[in-house]
Amino acid sequence: MKILIAGATGYVGKRLIPRLLEDGHTLVLLTRGKGRVSIPPHLGHQVTEVLGDLLNPNFVFPEDIDAAYYLVHSMKGGEDFEEQERRSAKNFAEAVQKTLAKQIIFLSGISNVSHLSKHIQSRQAVEKVLQDSGIPITVLRAGIVIGSGSASFEIIRDLVEKLPIMVAPKWISNLCQPVAIYDVIYYLTHVLHQPDCMGQTLEIGGPDVLSYRDMLYGLAKYRKLWRWIITIPLLTPRLSSYWLYLITSTNFFLAKTLVDNLTTNFVCVDKRILKILPHTCLTYQQSIKRAFQKIDENLIVSSWTDALSSSDFRPDFVHYLQVPQEGCLKDEHVFSFQGDPELVRQRVWMIGGNNGWYGSDPLWRMRGLIDRMLGGSGIRRGRRDPNELIPGDALDFWRVLVADKKQMRLLLYAEMKLPGEAWLEFRIENQNLTQTATFRPRGVFGRLYWYILLPFHKIIFPRMGKAIIKKAFKY
Repeated sequence: MKILIAGATGYVGKRLIPRLLEDGHTLVLLTRGKGRVSIPPHLGHQVTEVLGDLLNPNFVFPEDIDAAYYLVHSMKGGEDFEEQERRSAKNFAEAVQKTLAKQIIFLSGISNVSHLSKHIQSRQAVEKVLQDSGIPITVLRAGIVIGSGSASFEIIRDLVEKLPIMVAPKWISNLCQPVAIYDVIYYLTHVLHQPDCMGQTLEIGGPDVLSYRDMLYGLAKYRKLWRWIITIPLLTPRLSSYWLYLITSTNFFLAKTLVDNLTTNFVCVDKRILKILPHTCLTYQQSIKRAFQKIDENLIVSSWTDALSSSDFRPDFVHYLQVPQEGCLKDEHVFSFQGDPELVRQRVWMIGGNNGWYGSDPLWRMRGLIDRMLGGSGIRRGRRDPNELIPGDALDFWRVLVADKKQMRLLLYAEMKLPGEAWLEFRIENQNLTQTATFRPRGVFGRLYWYILLPFHKIIFPRMGKAIIKKAFKY
């Protein structure tokens, strides 16, 4: 079966792809940059990439598509995010209408209560757009998804592991029905061309109905941590959003979205999925255990931060791949070494996250704190894998654009709040490591910003290159 996936580089998409390939399907992936999905070489013949952006539909899908998954979900917010969500879905539906697809599968959110957050309202609007396409649609509505790298799990983990005493709003006692990402993938694959699921909207959830307080205490119990939650009735949604943003690694839009969703119960009312597709879902404790096992084994397939929709990237991803030369300020250093270049390449690929930034971590953390204060992501996003990088990965407040092992080139783009645009590039050739920071300033303030930070650059960048060489050869 030939299957189209929109949102292939997102948290769910990256986990769905291996399962569909294992089942023998041929996949067509809609992406905004080539090579952003890691496909095993022996399965490469089963995958075709279509480059394009749903807000600028300059792409054409193969006509012989059998089914299509719509897993696109913006996580950066903005004044017009609802309209962008609708427009993306409309452009997708119109493109799929020109194929032979017999089914669209959409992962949405539980929305069976009268008061809905803007986030859930936008999900419902997307459902309507896809239903109007005339192609049979299967909507799976899920609540909080638990898995290594999922936004919900990482936020809960951040709160529990960082705060012995937590201050929470009164609606922390509201109920939800968390579901493991393992079970979400099960349902996504089993509704495929399932006659009883055609034209249906189905709710999926795990076996536990818990309060958000129970979820926090449940993770604390698994981690063997003593935690105390204090409820303050007067804590407003706005203040709660800021508090969550400052404490966890989430962006402000996601923090606000989660807080808005907390004010209602997210529990499955429709149980038909249990009869159509009998399946025993993981409990909340089993979901947590599985997530931490993946973390301990460095097997995090995807993270919510991987999605470009969580960043401020322009839609034309390729725009960033060529570092501009004109009108830019540069700081370049060349470090010579004797030995195997592959050892240096491995060290470069390990930069950031828990591995640190080779010698100037306090200064990087300070810059990350400033970025958080300005509304940016800060340095707490970390990295998906401690050793490997692929294009599209989030790396603290950078985004991986190029991770070419053969050419030994790593190119990062800054997603911090800046009066301009910044790139950090590493190249290894002729027994030299070349490290180049490039900044394209926006106006006079951009240039002033660069020169104010220049003394710190003179400390950070030389120290970083020398430390990479030193650690590569264990001097």
